[in-house]
This record gives sequence, structure tokens and C-alpha cells, in this order.
Amino acid sequence: MNDTTFDGPAIAVRDLHKSFDELEVLKGIDFHVDAGEVVCVIGPSGSGKSTLLRCINRLEESQSGQILIEGEDITHPDADVDKLRTRIGMVFQQFNLFPHLTVLKNLTIGPTGVLKRDKSEAADYAREMLNRVGLADKIDAYPSHLSGGQQQRVAIARALCMQPDMMLFDEPTSALDPELIGEVLDVMRSLADEGMTMMIVTHEISFAHEVADRVVFMDGGVVVEEGSPADVLDNPQTDRAKQFLRQLDEH
Repeated sequence: MNDTTFDGPAIAVRDLHKSFDELEVLKGIDFHVDAGEVVCVIGPSGSGKSTLLRCINRLEESQSGQILIEGEDITHPDADVDKLRTRIGMVFQQFNLFPHLTVLKNLTIGPTGVLKRDKSEAADYAREMLNRVGLADKIDAYPSHLSGGQQQRVAIARALCMQPDMMLFDEPTSALDPELIGEVLDVMRSLADEGMTMMIVTHEISFAHEVADRVVFMDGGVVVEEGSPADVLDNPQTDRAKQFLRQLDEH
């Protein structure tokens, strides 16, 4: 965890632009996430949601604009990207677990290798996090022996083992069978209840309604609408948001 207290937004994005060759994916994004806030980002495929998340974690390099993490400009050439990644947990669509390592090894490799934690201390904390996601009995299992929902919960526990200040989720349930989605959302609900700062790209509108403090609707590389779940999801102001939500309802 970051020991210093910072009273501005946990994440601030200012006029962010990102292109892949000729394709401009982010066209001047401005938004923020306050400490302890849960922000759900919704929008059609190709709207730039995942690219935005990957830019915040510096997995993608933006062309212009600023990203501030607790006041620190992480787009600056001298920014310490490795240190940044210890402060931001990331959970992907695909679980990205190491298949040749046990669950325990998957959870301790970051804390021991990157944070230089003592092995037994890291293992104790890993057990605590596995218990938190309801998988204490899977500590010696390999990923191939777990369901998709269990693998995603292990991925969340792995991110938590780095004791991050905030969590980014990139459509964490999109690769799961419908009956397994609930178990992952339950873990995310408990994190929200505990006050974890979270930015979640999701198509789970009922979950966003229940958990989000704020909803951001993106389309075509820009933020089209943002506000409370009641504002954006129940009473969208733009035709584009109305159309998107109607299509989701029909689906």
C-alpha cells in the first residue's frame, strides 16, 4: 500500500489520445476515479474501454495527454512503471495464470520476486487472500484443474497479494460461462464494500447498477455520458447510450 496520503483523485485522466497506426482509439479522454470509488465503464465493443484501462496500467503507451495516479504523472518519461504496477492490481478477461505453477506459486511469485517479501510471509498472505475469495482448499491445485470462475477468483487473489491501492478489471466475467459469473461478481462486491478503489470495464449492467458509484459510457473513443447509475443506466440523455442499453436489454 502507498503510505503517503493524497487528497486528490486516485486516477485522473486528462485529454488522453491513443492510436494504433492510423486508427485513433482514444480521442481526448477526461475523467477521474476518487479514492474508495467504484467506477464502471460501459460501452460497445471497440469504444476504447479496454485500451483506456491498459493505458492507465502502462501496458499501452498513449500518444498525448496525462494519466495521474495519486497525483503522480505516470505518462512522464521518467515514471517508474514497475513501481506503478505494484500500486495497481489488474484483472484481465483471460485469467493469465501461469499454467505450470500451483495456485500458491501463482500468488506468491509477485510478492517475493517484485516486492522482495519473505517467502513464508508471502505464503501466509496468499492463504488469507485465497480464503477471502473462497478458494482456501485450492492452494495446491494447478490452474487446469479449476473452473473458469475459480481461475478468475485466483486471478483476483493474485492481484490482491500485491496489496494494491486500486484495482482495474477488464471485463472480468466475459470469458466465463453464465453460471460462473456470479461467484466472481460476489468477490468484486465484497471488495467494493471494503472501500477498494476500482475501475471496472463490464457488460454486467445489473452489477454496475448495484455496485458503481459512477458509470461512464464510452463510444467511439470518447466519454459520451457519465453520472450515477440511476442517471446513466435508468435515464440516459444521449441517443447513443439509449440505443446501447436497449440492445443490451434485448440481448
